[in-house]
Amino acid sequence: MPKPLYQCRVLVTATSYGVHDPALKTTLESQVGEVVYNQSGRPFTAEELAALIPGFDACIAGLDRFDRQVIARADHLRVIARYGTGVDNIDLDAAREKGIIITNTPAANADSVAELTVGLILALARNIVVADRETRAGLWPRLQGISVNGKTVGLIGFGAIGRRVAQKLSGLGCQILAFDPYTDPASGEGLAHFTSREEVIASADFLSLHCPLTGQTRGMVDAAFLKSMKRGAFLINTARGELIDEAALIAALNEGHLRGAALDVFTRQPPGADHPLLAMPQVIVTPHMGAHSDHAANAMGWGALNNCLAVLRGEEPENRVV
Repeated sequence: MPKPLYQCRVLVTATSYGVHDPALKTTLESQVGEVVYNQSGRPFTAEELAALIPGFDACIAGLDRFDRQVIARADHLRVIARYGTGVDNIDLDAAREKGIIITNTPAANADSVAELTVGLILALARNIVVADRETRAGLWPRLQGISVNGKTVGLIGFGAIGRRVAQKLSGLGCQILAFDPYTDPASGEGLAHFTSREEVIASADFLSLHCPLTGQTRGMVDAAFLKSMKRGAFLINTARGELIDEAALIAALNEGHLRGAALDVFTRQPPGADHPLLAMPQVIVTPHMGAHSDHAANAMGWGALNNCLAVLRGEEPENRVV
């Protein structure tokens, strides 16, 4: 029999949980026996989680790493309710072996990530970051930007986020091409033209990544991929940093094959002040903030909370991954 909810202990590692809607915390606290929040202001490391996790029945998890060591230490854990979409930081095999249910909140942050993506495309096109930096320095630069109108935007991945990017770009006069082997091309009708991966890569003036991190997509943006992009194109990544071979991207930028890039994610986060990409003026960098908006935080919070409480009650959660 499931433990009564008043006896359950819940660990909340997602740092923005309840920040914009206090009812997320009061609701959770009224339903279970004890709630412990992450006060560090950052995701926990696997080592920190391994020390914390014993005794907890549930976790509402952010970007923290739940590796096999953490799962092995989880002596009471019944659910990891992911506050977001990606589950690549969780050892799913280890969770499955131990009978721990994994849930996520698909599409909860889709609009916010799509908004950032469109913002980065416009910032690259019009040199907004460079213009701001040089104007603040007392200069008055005559920067030559390009118009998004009439250009081709390529989307690798047309799930909830890719589709919303297409929707938000629809009024800007650009052609939108998409590739997604797991999505019905009919879903893009009126928004994007589905075509081959090769054509999307070769045709795009702005190429934006919106695919999950899997064994097949890890490092897919390698030297060959970048070489096949149109000369002078821009690359945008608001998905996962591990999709890109960063050394190959640096080489493509240094050689001038790519005109610029905008990255919200890196292979190692934070990347470190000495990372070569941070020193390149043609690269816009942001701190994995695609989902950091009031709307996304609330949607992810309620989705994770409902999934968590459902499992603790012995019910089937809405968004089970494992």
